[in-house]
Amino acid sequence: MVMLSMRLDKYLKVSRIIKRRTLAKEAAEKDKIEVNGKVAKPSIQLKIDDVLTLYLGLKIIKVRVTSLELKKDELMYELLSEEKRP
Repeated sequence: MVMLSMRLDKYLKVSRIIKRRTLAKEAAEKDKIEVNGKVAKPSIQLKIDDVLTLYLGLKIIKVRVTSLELKKDELMYELLSEEKRP
């Protein structure tokens, strides 16, 4: 069965963008994550082609969701940009 959506906090953990779900949840609760340009809560349902912008520490990371299921040796996202905050 193919999942059509996944919670933001779970996706960030499963895709290994953020190591732990609790950290992913905290980042979203502190408005450090945007989905398609809008501040997102941990429970938002992600779909394929959603663009995530993460403001983590001194980095701004932008990724596009390419998969909602974990496959061995395959990334679940495409890195669009990674930059240091000014």
